[in-house]
Amino acid sequence: MTHLDPASPVFVLLDDSECMGTEGSLLEETVVALFVNGRHADTTILSPGSLQAYVVGYLFSEEIIRSTDDIESIRIEKNRISVLTTNPFRITGRRKTILAGCGGSTSYIDTSSLPKIPGNRFVSLSAIRDHIASLSGEMESAALADQNGLIVSYRDIDCRCAVDRAIGHGLMKKVNFSETFLCISGRVTSEMIRRCLLAGIPILVSTGKATDLAVRIAVDRNLCLVSRISDGRIACLSHPGRIRGSS
Repeated sequence: MTHLDPASPVFVLLDDSECMGTEGSLLEETVVALFVNGRHADTTILSPGSLQAYVVGYLFSEEIIRSTDDIESIRIEKNRISVLTTNPFRITGRRKTILAGCGGSTSYIDTSSLPKIPGNRFVSLSAIRDHIASLSGEMESAALADQNGLIVSYRDIDCRCAVDRAIGHGLMKKVNFSETFLCISGRVTSEMIRRCLLAGIPILVSTGKATDLAVRIAVDRNLCLVSRISDGRIACLSHPGRIRGSS
């Protein structure tokens, strides 16, 4: 039996004329089980690295914590992450209404409890174009930026995990999310909108397409959504007045 060496894999290219061997690289993935206060919270398949940022972002997005002050400790081991919160007896997590699927698992959103983005924050059309151009690649991407430029960017096999890393980084660095915008390469589902609303990110830009539910929530909760439409072009689907330099 032939075994594939992940460090130096050899592939067989198939084309119209011949088969030939060639060297290449593979995307890495790891499975991590997350435990919060001794209870299993989730098992995730994601790219290795930056696991602390991911955990902080995930805990925040799932409403298990409100800030990093709610975390007592994070212990990262192989295929396991254990978190203790400062108040382990408080009931954590969302009260759930099923609305959408994301990444093969069921997502839950209680729309009545979603925050509404206050005021008006703006981003230039040129900044959107610059950051969209940086999202290309083999992996899904999430880039958090503000008027001064890029704050942080992550790549992952799962766009949601990349978004959680970006949000987690922002929480750890005390970033003022109300002055930022988030660029992603994946599809925009209601889950992506919910994550932005919880963090207070007023503008979401994606090179993927958005679902109808994502657009409706963005319109209702005052979030500016820029996404790809059916003919392949990028368009603003909600609150276009926040894009400066657009006609």
